[in-house]
Amino acid sequence: MGDTINLIPEVDTDEMYEHYKFVVDRGQNSMRIDKYLVNYIENSTRNKVQQTIKADNVLVNNSPVKSNYKVKPNDIISVVLAHPPKETNIIPQNIPLNIVYEDEDLLVVNKEAGMVVHPGFGNFEGTLINALAYHFNQLPYFQNDLDKRPGLVHRIDKDTSGLLVIAKNEFAMNFLAKQFFNKTTQRVYQALVWGNFEEDEGTITGHIGRDIKDRMQMSVFPDGTHGKHAVTHYKVLERFRYVTLIECTLETGRTHQIRAHMKYIGHILFNDARYGGNQVLKGTTFSKYKQFVENCFQIIPRQALHAKTLGFIHPTTKKEMFFEVDLPEDMQKVLEKWRTYINYSSLSE
Repeated sequence: MGDTINLIPEVDTDEMYEHYKFVVDRGQNSMRIDKYLVNYIENSTRNKVQQTIKADNVLVNNSPVKSNYKVKPNDIISVVLAHPPKETNIIPQNIPLNIVYEDEDLLVVNKEAGMVVHPGFGNFEGTLINALAYHFNQLPYFQNDLDKRPGLVHRIDKDTSGLLVIAKNEFAMNFLAKQFFNKTTQRVYQALVWGNFEEDEGTITGHIGRDIKDRMQMSVFPDGTHGKHAVTHYKVLERFRYVTLIECTLETGRTHQIRAHMKYIGHILFNDARYGGNQVLKGTTFSKYKQFVENCFQIIPRQALHAKTLGFIHPTTKKEMFFEVDLPEDMQKVLEKWRTYINYSSLSE
């Protein structure tokens, strides 16, 4: 088989994919590429590899190939592989879902704040995946078919609301994972942040990684010596003197990307307890103002962040899909309170 050089795979846990790169040994005998990859990618199967190839996620010398391609010495093989989290025993639970769109390949949901996306330590029940497992079990074409199960290709934080796309089969997972890997999806968030911006729009670029002192936080490392490359574009939508409603467009999808980038430029998300946004960071010292802010915190007991729009190419039809949902009730109520407060303050001056 030869001593194939297997470069260390890039496993992105923010988006759900793995990226492998292989350089075929000079002594490699002729072999189908699907069989070759099964030998070198841990926990893979022939079917999984073939679905990955079908989605054009396997490139040889920068060109997509078919499953019957015979590898040759010195071929450079690049693979983007859908990477679902290691499965715990998923318990189907009848939890209401706000389904925005569904067909045989995928499903788009508007996740409510407070729902964990995937089971993990401390959250084995009550998650989006538990709810999806129940929902899928009710569909005739899912019963007794182990290849059809909920597949994440991206995620949002527990206390962030908004749009998520879930794949229903291996091909859809790979096709969607490639779009997230190539950064061709469209994702726009809205957030209420502390402080007023001097400019109307801007771009934040800085590697994001685990904070060295607090492992529960993500930090920005501008010199790029730690973390992963991240880019966030923002635009001011509405100003409330002490807080600002902004729109954020993501080029990358790092863990806590908007939350970390906004803290980095001095605009922590409103009521983001993890990053210190649950304190009165801007405004007056009047007790009435402090009480007003505390009232707002009670209305939205989470970071004020919502995944408002999502766009991607459909795996089967190849048509562009675009979805947009309104801000959730808690964010709308808080924004209305700020509008009233600022208008009242202006009249009092």
